[in-house]
Amino acid sequence: MHRTARVALRVTPGQRRRCFGLLRSAGDVWACVLEVNAWRRRRRDVPLSGYQELCRVLAASGPGTFAELDTTGARSVLRRFSDAWFAAAKRRKDGDLSARYPRRRRGLVPVRWYHGTFTLDRLRVRIPTAKGTSALWVRLAREVPYPVEQVRSVTLLCEGGRLFLDVTAEVPVAVYPPGEEPDPGRVAGVDLGIIHPYAVAGPGGEGLLVSGRAIRAEHRMHLADTKARRRAVARRAPKPGQKGSRRWRQYRRRARLVEGRHRRRVRQAQHEAARSVVSWAVEQRVGVLHVGDPRGVLAIPAGRRHNLRLRQWQIGRLLQILTDKATPAGITVRLVDERGTSSTCPACRRRVPKPRGRTLSCPHCAFSGHRDLVAAASIATRVPGGGSTTPTDVVLPEVVTHRRAGRHLPGAGRSRRDPRRPPRAARGSVGPRRPAPPPGGESLAFKARIHNTHRTPGER
Repeated sequence: MHRTARVALRVTPGQRRRCFGLLRSAGDVWACVLEVNAWRRRRRDVPLSGYQELCRVLAASGPGTFAELDTTGARSVLRRFSDAWFAAAKRRKDGDLSARYPRRRRGLVPVRWYHGTFTLDRLRVRIPTAKGTSALWVRLAREVPYPVEQVRSVTLLCEGGRLFLDVTAEVPVAVYPPGEEPDPGRVAGVDLGIIHPYAVAGPGGEGLLVSGRAIRAEHRMHLADTKARRRAVARRAPKPGQKGSRRWRQYRRRARLVEGRHRRRVRQAQHEAARSVVSWAVEQRVGVLHVGDPRGVLAIPAGRRHNLRLRQWQIGRLLQILTDKATPAGITVRLVDERGTSSTCPACRRRVPKPRGRTLSCPHCAFSGHRDLVAAASIATRVPGGGSTTPTDVVLPEVVTHRRAGRHLPGAGRSRRDPRRPPRAARGSVGPRRPAPPPGGESLAFKARIHNTHRTPGER
């Protein structure tokens, strides 16, 4: 099983310039492949898409064509292009006409080096460069979480103006003491959502709810912050075709940094949520996770606001993160159809109108329960590859464990206030501050006046 960890780089100005030079050279390789295929398309020839034929074209270009980028790094770009081409071809063959072949230029393209071409020495990494150039040693912000002998590849990339190194290692499957390993006969259902990224219903009446309200608040506050920043600089934005000023370049750089920080915060919270699910499954000795696949809703247009929420949901990433963490733990993840699980009563098996909150109440049999846990319990009874969608022998959780994802996010602490929001006094609030409640717990609110407008006959 391969695992990947992202580690930031601490580089000097000279090292930063050389690293970005490697990424730009990789972008030049990508652009050259696009140009060659454009020439062949105009001549009605078959485009170059196979990895081996692309490598032959690269070898014919000669050494030193792409500055300090070595052959191994250039071939990794060709591998990325070939994989993207055949993935689009497969999707189009399956009937997805929205799939597009890679025909867009990229300024910076990630570069990968495989085992034996780089050197990893605790907090230092030697990045391979072209023959005849000086060695490029960079420093890591933290130690790699895998042993050196397990590392198989490193990938240099840029995100939000910062340099990172993706370290991929081959991690063995966990070994448990006798009697504590996951049991393939114990199946748990997982329901994906926005408010609760993972809702799990396991055997024996056990359940797990992972709250993602902090992640949703991070998306909302980042969107509001971005809109406010754009309104503030709209007047000094350059016209189309006009060169931007130094202030405008600084604003664009700041926007890229904020966007990269937002993506890193959300990604870390998603990893925390998946780790909570896998840890809970190991404690319950769950061997199989049936995960409802809700990706069918992405193709349904629901307005720009709801479409944005669906894109921020990042269903595919949640599935991938959960699979990557469950496989080394010895847990199997299977995708099943989740249609109707959140709107079908498990008791009388009738359709239930969608509730406004998180409680599902059946008007036919007076059943009531948590909507996400009911869906997870129904998902646990379904089998992969289709089959009956009628819930049978649904075991609803009786003991629910609550976890929260994203404690590192701003405003997720005890104060529940995002630091990007100004304090209430700065927003122009009026009136005196309400004092703290007394130790006894009695409320300091004003006593409510009860206006009795009903009068007895003859009363004035």
